[in-house]
Amino acid sequence: MKKNSFIEGTIIATLAIVMVKILGMLYVIPFYATVGEKGSALYGYGYNIYLIFLGISSAGIPVAMSKITNEYATLGMQEAKVRAFKLGKKIISYISIFVFLILFIFAKPIASLIIGDLSGGNTINDVAFIVRCVSFALLVIPYLSVSKGFLQGHKFIAPSSKSQLIEQIVRVLIIIVGSYIAINIFKTSTTFAVGIAILGAFVSGCVAYAYILRKIKNNKSDLSLDRPLKKDKVSDKEILKKIASYAIPFIIINIAANIYNFVDMILILRTLTSLNYNASDVEFITSAITTWGGKLNMIVVAIASGMVISLIPNIVQSFTLKKWNEVSDKLNKAIEIIFFVSLPMVIGLSFLAKPVWTIFYGNSFYGPIIFEVSIFNAIFTNMYMVISSTLQGVNNFKAVYKCSLTGFLVNAILDVPLMLLFNRIGIYPFYGALISTMIGYTLSVIIGLKIIKKDFNIKYKKAFQTCLKILIPTIIMLMSLIVLKMFIPFNTTSKLNSILIVILYTFVGLIAYVLPSLKLNLFKEVLGASYINKIKKKLTKKVS
Repeated sequence: MKKNSFIEGTIIATLAIVMVKILGMLYVIPFYATVGEKGSALYGYGYNIYLIFLGISSAGIPVAMSKITNEYATLGMQEAKVRAFKLGKKIISYISIFVFLILFIFAKPIASLIIGDLSGGNTINDVAFIVRCVSFALLVIPYLSVSKGFLQGHKFIAPSSKSQLIEQIVRVLIIIVGSYIAINIFKTSTTFAVGIAILGAFVSGCVAYAYILRKIKNNKSDLSLDRPLKKDKVSDKEILKKIASYAIPFIIINIAANIYNFVDMILILRTLTSLNYNASDVEFITSAITTWGGKLNMIVVAIASGMVISLIPNIVQSFTLKKWNEVSDKLNKAIEIIFFVSLPMVIGLSFLAKPVWTIFYGNSFYGPIIFEVSIFNAIFTNMYMVISSTLQGVNNFKAVYKCSLTGFLVNAILDVPLMLLFNRIGIYPFYGALISTMIGYTLSVIIGLKIIKKDFNIKYKKAFQTCLKILIPTIIMLMSLIVLKMFIPFNTTSKLNSILIVILYTFVGLIAYVLPSLKLNLFKEVLGASYINKIKKKLTKKVS
């Protein structure tokens, strides 16, 4: 296996995650058409519960494993690195079984917590069934995550990224084929079909885990697993303490991010019901905000997801060797990449909210007006992920707690007041929930940036100047789309016409963004001249 540099690892991981997210977006078209709005809302309940409990069972340990692996490898402690991996798998086995039992046994109370007294939509029994189906995935996904973290800690990004792609392909096939066969051939209930779709996470996890185990087996030498090693002067107790100290902040970060959605889901359900929205609209709006709109945000969020996979071992290495300039350079570079790629994508998707929503979910009144605002959360999510991961990489766990809990509490506190305020002044109340989430993430990011600046004297001037330059091509792109809309409007309810509109506007927007970016030398400034030259050499060789 080949080790990957920070930029190369970022691009590999991001491309793989983008492909995973594209598949995650595309499957919703046939799945949504098969199970309908009610079934989609039911899937959303199960999906959000899955993310929260997956965070509890596996979010912390795999990333901690990546960090510990890189730290011990950098210090030449190969035996401690291998022992940490074995201990990590042992810990995750206990946690996975515990979380599985909690979900399976207490499915009904959890379902009751989610939908409360809502009537006319999905029942408590429906939701409880889905929660039990979700629980099985938590028996395998944590093991997969720990093993991927071990590889990532060695800077082997490609196998981990490929396993994600394999997992998503299998999962998507089960969701689409399984739900279709259940409803259209065996004539089962929508609830049963959604249950099969949810079980796709368990089956796909098993397949991806088998792939990762094969990669580890075939590369034992590179991972120091093929030979007896002299025991390093570090006890199991010290390793376990280090795993816990690294894992707990990651768990809090992940759970906080998913609880943003879960809290929104509950509060939106309750508040819209109190404002006399009918049950079908309440379930649709809630699932559009917490699940289906998020599916369309996936490609933008994938940028930070891919970056974090590569950023963590690189930040850890620089921090361990006390190379503070490298820590500063990598953080600034991460911020620049996020803005350079995600800002135009968010602006473009918001502008094309109507045709994009029509392509994936069909014609809808509430869908597009929710999506055109909710897509901006992707930028805030990306920044939050990178800043929190940097804080964890430099072992400032107190700051991680402070950032995460502050953002979560602000979001939870503002949700209902902003929804009621917006409703009172004639604005759609659900916009209040979206704005409160943005405010929560913004506070988390600001607090994190200030702490990093104070602790390591990091300057953000370079990143700030680059981000200001990125606004120029972004504004040019937006103006180009506005002008194009004057001549080719997109008030269409047809999926085919919507696809053609999106392709045309994407092509024009891409040209309008790339050409000014080239003129301003932004590609070299953001990605680095050495990497751009490396790509040019590869392309030149292929052409010749």
